[in-house]
Amino acid sequence: MMTILSIAKKLELPDWWICAGFVRSKIWDALHHFKSRTPLADVDVVYFDETNKDEAEEKRFEQKLAEWLPGVPWSVKNEARMHVVNGVSAYISTEDAISKFPETATSLGVKLDQNNNLLLTAPWGIEDVLNLEVKPTPFFIESSELAKIYDERLIRKNWQSVWDKVRVFPVNGKSISCKW
Repeated sequence: MMTILSIAKKLELPDWWICAGFVRSKIWDALHHFKSRTPLADVDVVYFDETNKDEAEEKRFEQKLAEWLPGVPWSVKNEARMHVVNGVSAYISTEDAISKFPETATSLGVKLDQNNNLLLTAPWGIEDVLNLEVKPTPFFIESSELAKIYDERLIRKNWQSVWDKVRVFPVNGKSISCKW
């Protein structure tokens, strides 16, 4: 993970973080006492740059990362434009965007500062991820449309098939601890 963080830092992106499953899955792997890391669908590198919202720039960053560290499923997104893709109001920073991810346990980001200290952002805290609970962020409770997206993600992601101690909470709040 430190190698991946060091490589991402080399891009010198404004307000950058590696987020979501990169962080959550590592925590869940540790809490499940897995001997090796579960495979990642992608490594989400997010940043905030209002001066260049060109999606092609994101692809160039992905290519650069792949040159520096091949074999990693890099995904780079500029959160200054992702509100349009997500059909929501504009984000004001990367941390604001992370706070509006669907699940509290996924609303996490890590990065290295200038002195290579590890920084964590967790807008909704770390309790849910440490308690192996998947709950909607307040943003995804605000509308029935977003609530439906959240509940559909629970089924599609099927986290309990990998991490059997995880409990998921649909928007209605009732815990589902069985596998889908």
